[in-house]
Amino acid sequence: MSSSSDPPRGFPPAPSRRFEPRPTSVAEAPAAEESETELSFDWRKNAVLFLLTLVSVFWAGRNWDPQQASWKFAVPLLAILITHEFGHYFAARIHRVPTSLPYFLPLPVLNPFGTLGAVILMPKRIRSARALLDIGAAGPLAGMIVAVPLMIWGLSMSRVEQLPVLSDDVFWTQEGQCLLYFALKALIFGHIPPGYDVILHPTAFAAWAGFFLTFLNLLPFGQLDGGHVAYALFGRKQNKLAAVMLFMPVAMLIYNFWRFALPAVKKAMSSGVSSLGTHDVLPLSSLPPWVMLLILMLVFRRLSGSDHPPVDDKHLSTSRQVIAAGTLALFIALFMPSPLVSF
Repeated sequence: MSSSSDPPRGFPPAPSRRFEPRPTSVAEAPAAEESETELSFDWRKNAVLFLLTLVSVFWAGRNWDPQQASWKFAVPLLAILITHEFGHYFAARIHRVPTSLPYFLPLPVLNPFGTLGAVILMPKRIRSARALLDIGAAGPLAGMIVAVPLMIWGLSMSRVEQLPVLSDDVFWTQEGQCLLYFALKALIFGHIPPGYDVILHPTAFAAWAGFFLTFLNLLPFGQLDGGHVAYALFGRKQNKLAAVMLFMPVAMLIYNFWRFALPAVKKAMSSGVSSLGTHDVLPLSSLPPWVMLLILMLVFRRLSGSDHPPVDDKHLSTSRQVIAAGTLALFIALFMPSPLVSF
């Protein structure tokens, strides 16, 4: 993920030091000065964080393969994340926008993927809509070029089985469904009868994780990838769209509560909390992703303000407008109402 002037964006974004933009455009900045800015980043931190993320993702991969062949999950997921981040990095270099190398974010144990993704830091405001679009879209598009073939390959090694009967010893987790994922499953398996589902190979689950993380980054809000792309396409109208997007996690919380958590609440009210079993409580797992996303969006809005930083050159060619619209359409194709629900 990438960021300019305000908090960096990543999987998910995190606060960073604020840099004051210079009054000249990036294109006018001398090359020597750009190099000096880039050298202010310490690559050793990037290397240490990447190694820690490597260990964390391989550790998480042990949960997704019965034979503990964690590389079947870790290598595909890292390939998607690295491609995504260097898509931003090389696009920024092409436009001569000073940028850091990716800072990968390890999160063992608490995260099913072992990582929150990565961020890159750009100390200057992006001053043209063309550069803003290219840098914002390059990451998710590059990542999906890797993720889609990995998903097809992973699904070809997966199998369709009847869903288990839940008991005190049997639990299962349903991964989120999106239009693109549903279409690829239909392509590989055809019609899947009710009561059956695809038991994912670890590589397919890594690709699914790549879909999910890309979906989050394409949210047209703030300085997420989707926020950059939408601002390049719509200009200041994007600020109004971003304000509306704050209600999206609220709507998803209501939807998931009604669909998954409400039955447990009704049971608790009718028969008492003491009668609740583990399977009554597990559907509550559908709520935390949206709670966390709402909190993060509010924090980012507090830190960076409600409006996206403006650009000086607003022109986008027709071809770039098509790319911007396609990138935002990808957000719709990857939208997952219920990312992970345990039963």
